[in-house]
Amino acid sequence: MDIKQIQELVKLINKTNIGEITIEEEGVKITVKQKKDPVQHIIAGGQSGPIYSNPPQQPSAPSPIPAVVIAPPAEASKSDNYITIKSPMIGTFYRQSGVGKPIFINVGDEVTTGKVVCIIEAMKLFNEIESEVNGKIVKVLVEDSSPVEYDQPLFLVDPS
Repeated sequence: MDIKQIQELVKLINKTNIGEITIEEEGVKITVKQKKDPVQHIIAGGQSGPIYSNPPQQPSAPSPIPAVVIAPPAEASKSDNYITIKSPMIGTFYRQSGVGKPIFINVGDEVTTGKVVCIIEAMKLFNEIESEVNGKIVKVLVEDSSPVEYDQPLFLVDPS
């Protein structure tokens, strides 16, 4: 399975309500997860080439992925009135698109719906993570170039 096939698989997952897909070919197993919905397994057979062949160092055309956002309860205190932007996938967290490039968002910056806040690299695919809320970045919760899990908090946003 090559990178283009994996990209098409990710696009398929994003367009459907499939929660997880696992493909196993020649002893190589790939699992793509999206939601906490019921799991549907698809196992494909057949011949394929190597998975990786000279992966790119910089994202060439990242696909925007909306971040998972959890709103706090209404009775929370002022410090708990922040909205958490969470990771929509497993991967490596990057605050900028490449070495020497500007950081997407810093503490104190205003963020609007659709603004890219970071990149998460998963299987050599660089995915732009967009904010789904408006507000001011209060805290960055993840170190640059560190691994993140699905639903892991990335940023705190003050919506006021």
